[in-house]
Amino acid sequence: DALGRCCIKFSRVSRAKPKPVADEPVRRRSMRLQRVDPSGVPLPEIPAQPEPSIEEHVRWGERREFPRHFIFNRYKAGLNDMVLHEEAVRKVVKNRIYSLAIHPSESRTLVAAGDKSGGIGLWDLDCPSEAGLCVFMPHSQPVSCMYFSPFHPAHLLSLSHDGTVRCGDVTRAVFEEVFRSEEYSFSSFDFLAADASTLLVGAWDGDVAVVDRRTPGTGCELSADMNSRTTRTVHVHPVNRQYFVAAGAGNVCVYDVRRLKRSGNKPVSSLLGHAKSVASAYFSPVTGSRVVTTTQSLTPLFCSPMAFSPLNRHNNNTGRWLTRFRAVWDPKQEDCFVVCSMARPRQIEVFQATGKRVHSFLNEDFLGSVCSINVMHPTKNVLAGGNSSGRLHVFTD
Repeated sequence: DALGRCCIKFSRVSRAKPKPVADEPVRRRSMRLQRVDPSGVPLPEIPAQPEPSIEEHVRWGERREFPRHFIFNRYKAGLNDMVLHEEAVRKVVKNRIYSLAIHPSESRTLVAAGDKSGGIGLWDLDCPSEAGLCVFMPHSQPVSCMYFSPFHPAHLLSLSHDGTVRCGDVTRAVFEEVFRSEEYSFSSFDFLAADASTLLVGAWDGDVAVVDRRTPGTGCELSADMNSRTTRTVHVHPVNRQYFVAAGAGNVCVYDVRRLKRSGNKPVSSLLGHAKSVASAYFSPVTGSRVVTTTQSLTPLFCSPMAFSPLNRHNNNTGRWLTRFRAVWDPKQEDCFVVCSMARPRQIEVFQATGKRVHSFLNEDFLGSVCSINVMHPTKNVLAGGNSSGRLHVFTD
């Protein structure tokens, strides 16, 4: 009894008194969380989703490649939809076309063509009248390279064998001199900076110049001897813009512009495998992981991420009356490039980097000549080809 009374007493002393609890606010829950519809009727239960098995994970990993094939098939379908209409063929310059540029606008189709005599024809295909064509004479010798400025849509930069680079404001029809050399004849150029403020200019004697348009005057920051008999094209890497590829007489080399000096320049990489004269070399448009080159005569085109290897035999033997072929990448597709063909019926071909021909643009009614120079629109399905009589052929969808 005493022991029982002591246990009872101890238990009463050790038990803590509960603290008063304040009234908690009522938590409101949405009808979605309560699983009822707005009328108050309960919604059916959602069955539990089983965890994906290892096999399902593997199948999904395989399916991840599908979008790439889908995008390529859609690209091929877009090429198949492109046609050449009679009104899309027009003589825009007086003489042989040496270069082309297409404006990146998605609302209008504007193509510029540079010819042998130094003229530039600007054709607005959305203007059916004669007012759609403007012709300028900013140079005295062949216009071998042109680009619309990525920073100023109204600016067209042109380079000529006459030793000048000019910037044309197409809205004012004024071509201002950017760079001039009294001793060198220029072959090509590219933008070193994304805002087009600095240029890399190649010369036929092999030199390369760095031009800063922000510096007063028409000189260059540096003229570098590349130890090459000639430099036919220069092209800046799309991602690592300190690198550029230069196509010489029989060599293709990659240089670091930060290491350029007046003489004694050495490439960071030499891309071997060309037995004949090289006409051009360009990095692939998105990653720059490949280079496509075009050589003279019955020689292969080359394209590879690390070293050159032949893709296919392609007749590039243009002779003296045609502008040299220059294979150029389609900006819309990382692994496809465009090049003219000597085959009959006359056509413009699209190849994959593997060497497989993807598409041939032809029209026996309206395309009866060789379009040595070609350019693709960066976003739209538009291809422009120029021939030796100054005529443009524009395929559209």
